[in-house]
Amino acid sequence: MAKSPDSAHTAADKPKRSLFSRRPKDGAAKKAKKPGRLKQMVDIYKMTRRHDPNVTWLMLGAFLGAIALCLGLGFAFNNWITGLMVGLPLGVLGALLIMSRRAERAAYAQIEGKPGAAGAALSALKKGWIFDEQPASVNPRTQDVVFRAIGKPGVVLITEGPSTRVRGLVDAERRRLSRILPNVTVTVIETGRGEGQVPIAKVTKTMNKLKGELTKVEVSAVNKRISSMGNKLPIPKGIDPFKARPDHKAARGR
Repeated sequence: MAKSPDSAHTAADKPKRSLFSRRPKDGAAKKAKKPGRLKQMVDIYKMTRRHDPNVTWLMLGAFLGAIALCLGLGFAFNNWITGLMVGLPLGVLGALLIMSRRAERAAYAQIEGKPGAAGAALSALKKGWIFDEQPASVNPRTQDVVFRAIGKPGVVLITEGPSTRVRGLVDAERRRLSRILPNVTVTVIETGRGEGQVPIAKVTKTMNKLKGELTKVEVSAVNKRISSMGNKLPIPKGIDPFKARPDHKAARGR
C-alpha cells in the first residue's frame, strides 16, 4: 500500500535519532556532577572563613609545611623528587584536615545559642548511641528543652536553657525514668557558657568520655523500655530553625 503524501511529509519532518545522540547528554551529566563536590568544598571553605578568617593561613601553613618537611627529607637522602611527590598529597591532606576541623567549629558557632542547638549537636555522636530527634521534654512558653540519649553510660539528658528554668523539666524526666529504669544511671549535661555548663561544641566529647555501664544488648533493651512510654511531644516553633542537624540516622546504635 502506498503511503499518502501527508504521512510521507510527516515522516520526513521527524528528526532522525542517532545512536550517538545520547552521548552529549551523558557527558553533560557527568560534567554537572563533577563540580558538585568541588562546589561543596568551596562553600564549606567560604562558610568557615566567615567565622574563622585565619583558616586560610592555617591551611596554607599546613600545605607548605608538609612540602618543606618532605623536601628536606628528600634532599637528605639525595632524592628531592620523591620528597616533592610525597609532600604534595600530604600537604593537600593536611590543609583539608585543618579546614574540616575549623568548619566543624564554625558550624557549632552558627547554631550556638539558637533553639534546638543541643539536639543538632547530638548528630555528631559516634556509633553506639541512640537518641530521638524530638526532645524528651519541652516548655512551650520558654522553649527550654531536654533531649535524651541512650548509650553504654546509661541515659543522658541534655538540657537547653537556663539552669533554674530547666531544672523542673529535668526532675520530671528523672522521675519518669526512675519508674521504669530504677537501676540505670541518668546523667544530666547542661549546655551553655555558664558555670557548670558545657558548650555545644563539646557536648559529644563529654558524652563519649562517660564511663560505660551497659552492654549493647542492654542499651537496646533500655531504648525499647523508654519507647514503650510513647512520649511523642510536638516541637515548638523555633526548634532547629536552620535544619543544622546533619542527615544521619537518629538511632546510631541500631
